[in-house]
Amino acid sequence: MITIKSEREIELMRKAGHLVSLMHQFIKPYIKEGITTRELDQLCEDFILKNDAVPSCKGYQGFPATLCTSVNDEVVHGIPSNRVLKNGDIVTIDVVIGYKGYQGDAAWTYAVGDIDDDKKYLMKHTEQSLYEGLKMVKPGNRIGDISHAVEEYATAHHLGVVHELCGHGIGKDMHEDPEVPNYGVPNTGPRLKPGMVICIEPMLTFGKRYVSLLDDDWTVITEDGSPAAHYEHTVLVTEDGYEVLTPRLD
Repeated sequence: MITIKSEREIELMRKAGHLVSLMHQFIKPYIKEGITTRELDQLCEDFILKNDAVPSCKGYQGFPATLCTSVNDEVVHGIPSNRVLKNGDIVTIDVVIGYKGYQGDAAWTYAVGDIDDDKKYLMKHTEQSLYEGLKMVKPGNRIGDISHAVEEYATAHHLGVVHELCGHGIGKDMHEDPEVPNYGVPNTGPRLKPGMVICIEPMLTFGKRYVSLLDDDWTVITEDGSPAAHYEHTVLVTEDGYEVLTPRLD
């Protein structure tokens, strides 16, 4: 069931989203050669707890960490570990923060040191595909309009669109209705209404779109070993468009 949030709920989600934005800004300087993904995870968990919030991913369906840290060919749900980041890596930091019972969710892909042109291209156009999807967010449009905009941009730039993973509604729960795929047909799917809050999150690859699940039952990787990028915002549908609840602060 798709829920319409009240003004009180929206204010709490703004606070949760702002904390997500602050956390991304906080962790950015630490993302460099020589740090482990577990160290990044601990830094972010400490930051969240100090801000009287909850690291919602930790314990969710058994997930063991605060962050999803997905490196290079890992698309989503990478588990923080003793893996040391190296110059030339890219790493996606995906986090959900709970504040007084409501959630904010955003992912961003970061470069570690100097990355090659292929990864720069992938990051640039995956981020832009998110903004192409955002342009479709207004009352009266449909989820399929967002999905198609993301897919059309990604395909035009020769990037693989992962079909097995999608965006989602969000509120009290991390994942609510509706699903928000990154491919689809315009003018299909649920109609957008003011007060809906959704997460739009393109997950694109530099190669083919096909993915596999590792034995840890969480980490999704590209089958062909190509790098992947992932960008996500939590978005409120307003009376005349949208408001990003997880804005970039840089």
